[in-house]
Amino acid sequence: MSCNLEQISLTHSNGFTALAGVSLSLHAGERIAVIGPSGAGKTTLLRLLGAAVRPSTGGIELLGKNPWSLPVTELRRLRSRIGVVHQAPPLPQRQRVVTAVLAGRLGQWPLWKSIASLLYPLDLAGAQAALERLELGDRLFDRCDRISGGQLQRVGIARVLYQQPDLVLADEPVSALDPTLAQQAIRVLLADAEARGATLVASLHAVDLALAEFPRVLGLKDGRIVFDLPAQAVTDQLLHDLYAAESAELPTLSKEPRFSAHSVEAEAVLRGARCR
Repeated sequence: MSCNLEQISLTHSNGFTALAGVSLSLHAGERIAVIGPSGAGKTTLLRLLGAAVRPSTGGIELLGKNPWSLPVTELRRLRSRIGVVHQAPPLPQRQRVVTAVLAGRLGQWPLWKSIASLLYPLDLAGAQAALERLELGDRLFDRCDRISGGQLQRVGIARVLYQQPDLVLADEPVSALDPTLAQQAIRVLLADAEARGATLVASLHAVDLALAEFPRVLGLKDGRIVFDLPAQAVTDQLLHDLYAAESAELPTLSKEPRFSAHSVEAEAVLRGARCR
C-alpha cells in the first residue's frame, strides 16, 4: 500500500476545518484525479499526502511510514521520495531551467553533489531528456523569468520526472496550458507513473480531462470525500451535486467532447462533457 489515511481531519489555527473525517487508501501504481469546487480541500489533501502539514486528528501512513513519528533525518528522506508539481512552481526567477530540473534530486544527492550541481549542472543529458518529453528541450539554458507561465508549469513537471519519486502529487499542474498541451502533459505524467509503478494523485479543475485520462476519480466537497469511483462510474448527477453551489441555475450537461484546462470547475462540469 502506498498511502493510507484514517479519519483524518485538519483544522487551522483560525478554526476553519479544511478536511473532516477523510479516509483514503492509495495503492502503489494507482493514478487518481481529485476534483471538486474551489475551497473543497484538494490542496490541503495533497499537502497532507506530501507530509507538508500535520493532521489535527486521525492516522496517516505514507509509503509505509507514519511521517510524524519519524526523526527529522528520516522525515527528510521520506519527503525525498515524494514529488510535488505546483500550480505555480516555486522557481527562482534568475535560475536556469536546467538547474531547476536537476534540483529534483537535491534531496537524494549527497551535499557535495547538490552544491556542485548548483555551480555547474552535473547531468545535462538527464535534464534535457526530461524537458524533451514536454517539448521544452530547446529551453535548457533559459532563465525562469524569460519563459511563460505555461512553460514554467512544464518545467515543474520535468523536475518531478527527473526526480523519479515513488509518490507524485500534482496540484493543478496544467492550469496555465491550452487544452492540447494540458492533455499531453497529463499523459506524460500518467505514462511515467505507470512505467515506474509510482502512485500519482492530481487535483484538476478540468473535470472532463480528469474523467478522460484517470482510472480513479475522487470527488471532494467541504473537506469531505463525497465519491471515490472508477472514472466510468462518475455520473452526470454526481457531478451536478458536487458542483451544485457553483451556479444558481444548472443547465443540462452536454455530451459533446470538450475539455479545457482554463475552465473553472462548475463551467467544466456544466459545459464540458466527459471524453472517454
